[in-house]
Amino acid sequence: MSEPRRVLLGLGSNENALANLRRCLDALETRFGNVRASTVYQSADINSVEASSLPAFHSPIFHNMAVAFESDAEPAEIKRWSKAQERAQGRLPQSAGAATHPIDIDLLAVGELCGEFAGPGGRAIPLPHPEITAYAFVLRPLAELVPHARHPRSGETYAELWASARATASPRLTPICLPSAAPL
Repeated sequence: MSEPRRVLLGLGSNENALANLRRCLDALETRFGNVRASTVYQSADINSVEASSLPAFHSPIFHNMAVAFESDAEPAEIKRWSKAQERAQGRLPQSAGAATHPIDIDLLAVGELCGEFAGPGGRAIPLPHPEITAYAFVLRPLAELVPHARHPRSGETYAELWASARATASPRLTPICLPSAAPL
């Protein structure tokens, strides 16, 4: 095992979203401990607002957030846990096509690691994840959660990246206020 590094994950759901995000956060706490979470943001499915060869998902509304925690786990171990958690929460394999996503867990960054790392099943894990700067629903929660942390490749802070991207961000993000009985 290596020294602990900050791990950044993106979480998303378009099926019973707030309950599924809560369940995932509880599982993250159990496995990794001391998880910090951003606000939950609601947005339209990107396939319904951008030209895409992918079919739109069943539910046009997604809820997304970012989480951060310290871990000495290697990227492959974190990815393996993430995929197991997705399956435990009812996520269908990618081959099932466009469907609802009870939970989607993306490994966004592990410390300052840059490059492709061996993952489960021989699949490469790109770090940092290329979607960090591609989508507002990934970048905005990171800018809130770790504004002064630097993107491992560009060296810019997440707050700087969001300030540059927010004027043209699509789809529109709406912060979700959660009832006090179910805080995230």
